[in-house]
Amino acid sequence: MMNSHPSLHGLYAITDTRLCPPESLLRQIEEALRGGARIIQYRDKSNDRHRRRMEAGALHRLCRQYGALLLINDDVELAKQSGADGVHLGREDAGLAFARARLGANAVIGVSCYNCLESAHRACVAGADYAAFGRFFPSRSKPDAVRADPELLRRAKTSFDLPLVAIGGITPENGARLISAGADMLALIHGIFAQPDVEAAGRRINKLFKLEEKQT
Repeated sequence: MMNSHPSLHGLYAITDTRLCPPESLLRQIEEALRGGARIIQYRDKSNDRHRRRMEAGALHRLCRQYGALLLINDDVELAKQSGADGVHLGREDAGLAFARARLGANAVIGVSCYNCLESAHRACVAGADYAAFGRFFPSRSKPDAVRADPELLRRAKTSFDLPLVAIGGITPENGARLISAGADMLALIHGIFAQPDVEAAGRRINKLFKLEEKQT
């Protein structure tokens, strides 16, 4: 399956309710976008449906200004209501077929595959737009997540034509290794939103992609 979404490349920033509280969420996301983020994933597990709907709508408008994609974590209905570009699904989330039927053919639907190549293959066959692997390094967000090895990215790259996301403890110091292994996108939480200068943190990650392009 060919990548029909050119934005599925580069910095993929994921919100965190502790690092991105409501009072600073939009400011931090705009800083990430100025730093070069191409995908924003809105991740909020709270039960405050009204606030989540308002925030998702505001984030969608902001992402459009910067030509970036907004994806919603887990919640297909929130993605539909907010006009977001798509949804990211995990192991316990709504099925890919349901999400596609609800959001339409043009929606971006990504799937967490952890450290399982077979899961990514199934997602590809089912019509996912990208597969996410990780964690690759120690993670403060999900310290108990299963460990993935960069070799998994190499195997995935040669097994099917699907954009790949790498996540888990990624920094400017270790991210280049994952890009070289086949990651099209680097997903960060603490690596961008826990930094004193969000925009500068984003630019440091984006430099890794530019360096890789020069070498290829």
